[in-house]
Amino acid sequence: MTESAIVSRLRAAGCVFAEDEARLILATARTPDDASGMVDRRAAGLPLEHVLGWAEFCGLRIAVEPGVFVPRRRTEFLVRRAAELAPPRPVVVDLCCGSGALGAALVAGLSELGEPNEYALHAADVEPAAVRCARRNIAPYGGHAYEGDLFAPLPDALRGRVDVLLANVPYVPSGDVALMPAEARDHEPRAALDGGPDGLDVLRRVTAEASRWLVPGGHLLFETSERQVRDAVAAVERGGLAAAVAASEEFYATVIVGAKPV
Repeated sequence: MTESAIVSRLRAAGCVFAEDEARLILATARTPDDASGMVDRRAAGLPLEHVLGWAEFCGLRIAVEPGVFVPRRRTEFLVRRAAELAPPRPVVVDLCCGSGALGAALVAGLSELGEPNEYALHAADVEPAAVRCARRNIAPYGGHAYEGDLFAPLPDALRGRVDVLLANVPYVPSGDVALMPAEARDHEPRAALDGGPDGLDVLRRVTAEASRWLVPGGHLLFETSERQVRDAVAAVERGGLAAAVAASEEFYATVIVGAKPV
């Protein structure tokens, strides 16, 4: 298929950025038949990242596959805040890791600032497909990914040793999931989106345990919506952490940081 034919097909399917998507498909496809199949899948509504097999995040090409949460650009703000707080030689845990994009991006950035491998990276997710992707994405950084519910699969040796705890928990209220774009609603795991009645059920479970895993002076970072900030801060403080809120107009993101007292 020619680029113009792909653009026409994608535009007819409702793809707003048909030109950009056509170029990415052609750059990724290995054969003309491969390109044609990718166009068919995209026109049928599969997220572009699942069609390509990768998503760009913090300058990295992160492998994703169908059924795996696609990292959002707004979450790059969370990674930036984590990089500012990370001590030398940090122990990093990426909880609810999805593709492992946050942990990979954080340690990749830290590697650029100092000697490689001066960190430890661990990740966990309840979805088997996500763990498969995470293992691929964090392997180049010596990372380890575990399958299980929140902290349960992590090695006990990490208790009290984590410097940076990234927790990209689901925070969409259950009643709002049906209002999400079809690409997310229909093609990403419900567990990665649905945060319970007010969107904070999973977060409360994380904040209740986070202090046991953090070192004194360690940090928990997660994303939330503006309307959930008050309740999210309260959950952090109930967990024994000091809460701070950071917002970015550039990324349209709100990040809450919980610090364990020294």
